[in-house]
Amino acid sequence: MPRRSDIPIKSGETLHKKFWNNDTEAVIGIVLVLLVLGSINVFSSSFILAEADYGTPYFFLKKHAIFAVVGLIIFCGIAFFMDYHKIRSWMPFILGFTILALLAVLVIGPAVNGAKRWLPLGPIQMQPAEIAKLVSIMITSAYLAQCVNRNENATLFNPQMALIVPLFVLTELEPDMGTACIILGVPLFMMLVVGLKKEHIQMLAGLILVGVPLMVILQPYRLQRVMVTWDPWSDAQNIGYQTVQSLSAIGSGELWGMGLGVGVSKYDYLPEAHTDFAFAIFCQENGFVGALFVFLLYAALIVYGARIANKAVDAYGQVLAMGILLLITGQAIANLLMVSGTFPVVGVPLPFISYGGTSLLVSLTAMAILVNIGKISDEYRRKHRGE
Repeated sequence: MPRRSDIPIKSGETLHKKFWNNDTEAVIGIVLVLLVLGSINVFSSSFILAEADYGTPYFFLKKHAIFAVVGLIIFCGIAFFMDYHKIRSWMPFILGFTILALLAVLVIGPAVNGAKRWLPLGPIQMQPAEIAKLVSIMITSAYLAQCVNRNENATLFNPQMALIVPLFVLTELEPDMGTACIILGVPLFMMLVVGLKKEHIQMLAGLILVGVPLMVILQPYRLQRVMVTWDPWSDAQNIGYQTVQSLSAIGSGELWGMGLGVGVSKYDYLPEAHTDFAFAIFCQENGFVGALFVFLLYAALIVYGARIANKAVDAYGQVLAMGILLLITGQAIANLLMVSGTFPVVGVPLPFISYGGTSLLVSLTAMAILVNIGKISDEYRRKHRGE
C-alpha cells in the first residue's frame, strides 16, 4: 500500500482532517456537546434537592432525560426529514394552540411564587411562554422575508406584529417579564437588522424608553431587583441574596473548579440552582476552564449559525436562521449576565444547560430548523453544481 505521503495531492486539496464537513454538522456537534454538559449539570446541581423533596437523587435527571429523548426525536425529524418552508403552513394551528395554552395557564395554571407559568399535563408540566418565543420568531420571519423580496423596509404596524403582541401581553400577565421581553424583543431586533423605517426606529426608541420602565414599576419587586443590581451586598439577605450566592459560587470555582458533584452552593445556599442559576453551579464545579469552554461553544454556535443564515437559498431561510440564532444566543447572553450579577434577575434559562423541559424542547426544535435550513441550502447548491 502506498504511504500517505506518497499519495498525490490535487490542487487545493489539504491533508488536514476537519472535525466536520459543513456548517450544519458543526451546529449538530455543538448542540450535542451542550446537551451532554447540560444533562450532567442538571444532575449535579439538583440531586440534593431531589433527594430531600422527592426521596430520589434522580428525580430531575429522569424528567430531563425524557424531554431530552423526545427533543432529540423532534430534532432528527425536523432536521433531516422536513423542509422548513412547510412549517409556514402550520403556523395558524401552532399560533392558535400557543394562545389557548397561554390563556389556560392564567385560568388553571398552579401559582408558584406568585406567578402562573406552567400548564399541568399529567405527570409533567408545560410552559407555553417558551413555545411563544419560537412562534414569534417564525411569524416575524414570514413578514420580513416579504419585505426583503420586495426591497422594502419593515414597519412596526403590520399584521404579524398584531399576532405577536397578544403573546407578549399574556406572558406579561403571568407575570414573566423576562420571557415577555424575549417574545417581543427578538422580533423587534430582527426588524432593525433587516431594515426598519427611520420614523419607526424613532418610535420604537420612544416605546422602549417608556415601556420598559413602566413594566418595571408595575411590579415593585422588579424595581427592587434593578436597584440592588448595582450593589447586591447592600441587601445580601433579601433581594440581593440570589446574586450574592451566585457570585460566591462562581468565584469559589477558581481555575479548575471544586470537582463534579462537589459544589456546595446547591446545598440550599443558591435558590434555583438547577434552573436559572445552573451555570453558577457549573462554574463552581468546573472552574474558569469549564466556563470558558461553554463560552467558546456558544461563540462557535454564533459563527456557524451566521454562516448558515448567510448561505440560505431564500430570504425566509436567512431571516429565520438569524432569528433562531438571536433567540438561543440572546438567552445565553442574558442568563450569563444575570448569573454574573451584571443584569437583574429576570428568570431567563441558559439554553441546554438549565433544567426545564419545555425550554429544552423549544431549543432543540429551534436548532433543528437551523440545521434544516443549512441542509436544504447545501442540497440546493450541490444540485445546481451538477454534483
